[in-house]
Amino acid sequence: MIEITDLYKSFGENNVLKGVSASFEKGDTSMIIGTSGSGKTVFLKCLLGLFEPDSGDICYDGRHYSKMTTKEKRGLRKEIGMVFQGGALFDSDTIQNNIMFPLKMFTNQNLEEMIDRVNFVLKRVNLENVNEKYPAEISGGMQKRVAIARAIVMNPKYLFCDEPNSGLDPKTAIVIDNLIQEITDEYQITTIINSHDMNSVMEIGEKIIFLKNGIKEWEGSHKNIFKTDNKAVTDFVYSSNLFKKVREVYNKV
Repeated sequence: MIEITDLYKSFGENNVLKGVSASFEKGDTSMIIGTSGSGKTVFLKCLLGLFEPDSGDICYDGRHYSKMTTKEKRGLRKEIGMVFQGGALFDSDTIQNNIMFPLKMFTNQNLEEMIDRVNFVLKRVNLENVNEKYPAEISGGMQKRVAIARAIVMNPKYLFCDEPNSGLDPKTAIVIDNLIQEITDEYQITTIINSHDMNSVMEIGEKIIFLKNGIKEWEGSHKNIFKTDNKAVTDFVYSSNLFKKVREVYNKV
């Protein structure tokens, strides 16, 4: 579980996060949504430890980040998996070496142990016999699955995903959504996803946080987002004709 209390973050005179509080349960896929400039990426980077908040508290299963020593923060980093927008694979290295990268950095496993773990996570994301291929030799959807395999190779407690469906066709995006949700449930991970993809939000958003101008404007789930009377949320969600039609149908039920 991750608990965030009254989080503030500024860059010079630009106040990006303005007192955001939220909690995220293990075993749930939680979505952070909002327009560009709403603070989603800065919020995620604060949770990852890439940005230091100006004030507020981030608590990982009872451990307060601001009170951690450097050694404790390094230990926490081993418990975090990250799926970057675009995958962020090393183009000049093999799939196997891409996935082994966290193992080399954070463990003392020998080569055989690392390869066994790589094969295990590749199988889990429905990719096998691609160890010696390079990212350019596989499809975009397969690259995203490799990125997920790398993110879970350390068996993380916390999984962060930044626009995991960026650049994917709708069919492949559904495959990635389902895979993230399956892994979250199977391993009881606390998963937080930044997304603009409303299809993803409606498919796997067990908790949804809507940010607007650095403030938590709304919180709920995909089950009640259609019922909200918050104009900022409805303007965002129903910006496409598809969701306008879905709402019309939903409100008649």
